Amino acid sequence: MSDLPQAIHPDFINRLRPEYIKFHNEHIAHRVPPHKLPWDPAIRHIPAPGGSPVQKVGSVRDIPLENHTIRVFTPSGSPPEKGWPVYIDIHGGGWALGGIETQNSLVTRQCNEHKCIAISVDYCLAPEHPYPAAVDDSVATLVWVYENGKAELSADVNRIAIGGNSSGGNLAAILALKAPQMNPPIPIIFQFLMVPVCDNTATVEGPYPSWKECQNTAWLTAERMMWFYNFYFLNKEDCSKWDASPMLAPDEILAKVAPAYIGIMELDVLRDEGIAYGERMQRLGVPVEIKVHKGVPHQVLAMDGALDCAREVSDDATRAIGEAFKKY
Repeated sequence: MSDLPQAIHPDFINRLRPEYIKFHNEHIAHRVPPHKLPWDPAIRHIPAPGGSPVQKVGSVRDIPLENHTIRVFTPSGSPPEKGWPVYIDIHGGGWALGGIETQNSLVTRQCNEHKCIAISVDYCLAPEHPYPAAVDDSVATLVWVYENGKAELSADVNRIAIGGNSSGGNLAAILALKAPQMNPPIPIIFQFLMVPVCDNTATVEGPYPSWKECQNTAWLTAERMMWFYNFYFLNKEDCSKWDASPMLAPDEILAKVAPAYIGIMELDVLRDEGIAYGERMQRLGVPVEIKVHKGVPHQVLAMDGALDCAREVSDDATRAIGEAFKKY
């Protein structure tokens, strides 16, 4: 095995797609992963390689809320009679990395292709702001959009879809759980969960086999996931709360969530908990599409400007969000 900081582990040389291996060896293998460095908030601003460009949209507006900012992308042209549909996107990064720029290529693509308002959430990050700060900011975003979106954004607040990637998928799943419980309930039409963190009690000891199987996978190793977990949770007992671990939500709450798309990467420690969460929703009668992308690791969506396998993930995500707007 190579002594490069992020050399691909021998267990995965024959399992990852060749185009991913080539890209990883050229652009990632030599980088020291963040969990091996002294903590510095500047790490958040190191760009991931291989992303597609941010698309030009009709207008861009940053709106400060009480504790965080949201960025609103509006399509060109005039809104439909009932207003623009809305997609709220919550970025990944283990609740500690990333920011309002992280998923803007994906977000602007949704804005243009679906003629919807697309919103990036700049939630407060750990370790400075541990759980439940990110949950609170995500809820505050949804409430603000529902209460102010029609007047401020020409939005159709009865056609709100929510989504996120990794830790952002965790927060989007939690939002989907909380929205029907609010007073008044907020109608979410769809939840898009890409490689979501569904159970923060998981470890290599169990209960999901992918944690052990993929503990040495590319990029998001089990060790790196535990580093994020330890930043976000100051009190380990919080991991068992359903607004930290959606998989642990009671049936009566989970049964009320919006239809979902769950994007899963085959070679990801989070694979099995994402599948288990989707299958649990299905058993409770929630319409859920679970899509497993073969031969790729956790973070591949961010490489959709460079890899065919990443474009497949991005295209499928965009297709699912678009179908939801047409259906609901």
